[in-house]
Amino acid sequence: MDIKQIQELIRFVSKSGVNEVSIEQEHFKITIKTNEAPTYVQATIPAVSAPVAPAVSAPAAPIASPSAPAAAAPSVDENANYITIKSPMIGTFYRSASPDKPPFVNVGDEIAVGKTLCVVEAMKLFNEIESEMACRIVKILVENSSPIEYDQPLFLVEAI
Repeated sequence: MDIKQIQELIRFVSKSGVNEVSIEQEHFKITIKTNEAPTYVQATIPAVSAPVAPAVSAPAAPIASPSAPAAAAPSVDENANYITIKSPMIGTFYRSASPDKPPFVNVGDEIAVGKTLCVVEAMKLFNEIESEMACRIVKILVENSSPIEYDQPLFLVEAI
């Protein structure tokens, strides 16, 4: 089983609502567990002319699944007008493909849908985290080569 098949399996499990899936082959075993309810989030994108205080209301519809590469979440502080991209897995955060390569993104970069934001290494597999929307990087919240947790904020972005 290769990384693409594992990623597809994770997406399938997260969308299906199943709590646990275990697969065993001759020299391979994988167990995928989800221990959280579906994530419901709502993001308020401010108008360009003047900042507006975000309205607080109950989430209306699911926007992202727990294992989606990016999720939007409102914040109470000065970052309330930005969207938070969170880690879809536990692992080690890398800003570039290798130490001698430039970072995938920097603060101020405008990112297209599908562009790689970072790499998360999990169990010797390098998973590219891609942008699900066109956005501008406002802040990088994690240091290069540092361990990260599931659902940990990685980037603050604003939609473009």
